[in-house]
Parts: sequence; C-alpha cells; structure tokens
Amino acid sequence: MSLYTPEQQELINLVRQYVAKEIAPIVAEYDRMGEPPMEAYKKGMDIGFHLLEIPARYGGAGLNTLDSVIVKEELSVIDSGVGTTFGATGLAVNVMLKGGTDEQKTHFFDFLAEGHLAAFCLTEPDAGSDASAIRATAVADGDDYIINGTKCFITNGGIADIFIVIAVTDKSKGTRGISAFVAERSQGVKSGKDEDKMGIRLSNTTDVIFEDVRVHKSAMIGKEGEGFYLSMKALENGRIACGAGAVGIIRRCIELSAKYAKERVTFGKPIGTNQGVSFMLADMKIAEEAARALVHHAARLCDAGKPFKTEASAAKTFASDSAMQAATNAVQIFGGYGYSREYPVEKLMRDAKIYQIYEGSNQIQRMIIANALLK
Repeated sequence: MSLYTPEQQELINLVRQYVAKEIAPIVAEYDRMGEPPMEAYKKGMDIGFHLLEIPARYGGAGLNTLDSVIVKEELSVIDSGVGTTFGATGLAVNVMLKGGTDEQKTHFFDFLAEGHLAAFCLTEPDAGSDASAIRATAVADGDDYIINGTKCFITNGGIADIFIVIAVTDKSKGTRGISAFVAERSQGVKSGKDEDKMGIRLSNTTDVIFEDVRVHKSAMIGKEGEGFYLSMKALENGRIACGAGAVGIIRRCIELSAKYAKERVTFGKPIGTNQGVSFMLADMKIAEEAARALVHHAARLCDAGKPFKTEASAAKTFASDSAMQAATNAVQIFGGYGYSREYPVEKLMRDAKIYQIYEGSNQIQRMIIANALLK
C-alpha cells in the first residue's frame, strides 16, 4: 500500500524532476560559494514552488498542509537550502493567509506569482527565541506608518522583493502592542551582507534594514496589536515544514550511507555486513519513518482545523534531532572520507544542525510541549 495518493505521487515526481535537473548538478559548486542559485530558483518559481499553499482563486497551487510538506521533504533531499528558500516565502504567505484582507492577499500573491520571493522579518539581534523582545518600531504618521529597525538572520533577506515585517506600534502593551506590515523593497527596504553560514549555503540569509521605510496604513496585516499572534500562528505551520525538511536530510543520509556500506570493503567484506554499521543504518531508517509520521500527523491536524501546536513542536524537534544523528552516523560510516569535503556527507552534517535551531530552537520546542502537558 502506497503512502501517497496518485495526485501526491505526481507532485513528488514533479519535484524530483526539478531537483535532478536544476539542483543536483550545481549543488556542490554553490555550496562552496555560499550563494543562492538564482537561475535554478527562478525555474522553481516558474513551476510554483513558492505558491504552494496560496489558494487557487489567488493564482496559487491551493495545496493543503500535508501536500505542501510532502513537497518540502522532496525539495530538501538533495539540498535543504532549496527547501528553506521556498519555505521562507511560505512562512510569509502564512502570515498573510491568517491576517490579510482580500485586497492585501490579492496584491501580495499576485506580486509573488510575477516571479518574486518573500521574506518573514521577525528575528532581531536581541530577540531570537524571545520574539516578544523585538525593538523595531512602526510609528503612525498621518495615513502612513514609518518603520525603523534591523532584523537579522532573515532567510531570503537579500533576494526577496516583498517582506512581512513585525514591529512595535505601542510599547506599553507588550506583545499586544506588536503589529504586522507588508513592505516592498522598492519602498526603501535594504539588506545587509550575506551571512557566511556553516550549512544550508544555497539559501540566502542577511540582515534586513528598515530606515524610515514609509508604508500606508493599509499595509498593516490584521488589526493593530495582532502581529505577535499572527507570527506565532505562522511559526506553528513553519515547524511542520521544518520537520519535513529534516526528514529529507535523513533520507539522503540513508541513501548515501547504504550505498557506501555496500561498496566499501574492509577485512575482505563490505562494511555493511558489520553489525556496528548495519545497526546505524537501521536506526536511521527507524528515525525516518517515525519523523515522517509525526510531520504528517501534525499536518493532518492542521488541515482538519484542529489544534496542532504541540504536535508541530514534537514533529520539528524529533525530526531535527534525528536528522543531526543521522548525519553524524553517515559521517561515521564514511569514516575519514566522511570528514572530507570531497564526499557529500560532511555537508549533510552542516545542513542538519540548523534544523535544531531555526523556527524556534529545540529547547524552546520542549518548553512548549511541557507547558501544554502541565497546563
């Protein structure tokens, strides 16, 4: 019995064709350079990988959460930076879907469909895990708001043309004084230098700088003071997608390690015949199946309109911890070759680590889960 419907399998085949043709031949080169392969990303945008959950009436693919995370897993197998790039636009899309007016959605989604990426600007130098500590401000000025502040570690920060930015509109109200806005690069949004990252080097990460960026009051998403709430709800969806990307890494670790374990001969036999190696492979497969089940369960709850916050945190945490362990096992199986950049598994270890950090660190996810249990 197949895990996927015929329609989902068509999606999988489409992504695999794209990745095999556009990403696999260039991934090693762009990983060394630490640059986003924009030509390949533009071809992905032509297919619509940045429009997955946008309803069809707005020109998007109209996928549900489960279908979109299936795509995210496939995009992340050869290089998780690819899934991250399109997923970051998806995070911005989620904020708009949850809080935007019909007019805002139409403009935002039309803009993306023209071939642009988006970025979600929440994190600041002193506001990472504690997102409520943001200092960027949006000050009312007649019919406009003037936004000032610097956001950091923003995926797509240097290549996006439209931004969802979270800023303080009333400091006295705490998290209820934080609002969400949409701003375009043409309005004066600037980017800092590209971060020279350890992993996911095919994705672009920069500071995003707002210096007296003036937006009309109609650029506010939702009501004043709803920005923190909208951000947290979007991040719940993002954690499911994050888990799916981690599953893609586990799959790649298994694929490469199993092939190497069958080909590498020591003491007259393939190393895969040694129990120490074969059990590592078995553990990687167990983790893959369990992580995917958690991700798909959280996605189905989301699609059914049921609470899924705890399940999203569990999926993200288990999948990312498992990806890091799978990458560690892969390097161990490859031995000295695994530590060399001439072989692909050291890259998987570099890529896997970020999944334990972004979309809320795994320590924060455990706090969320524990708090839900102890309420």
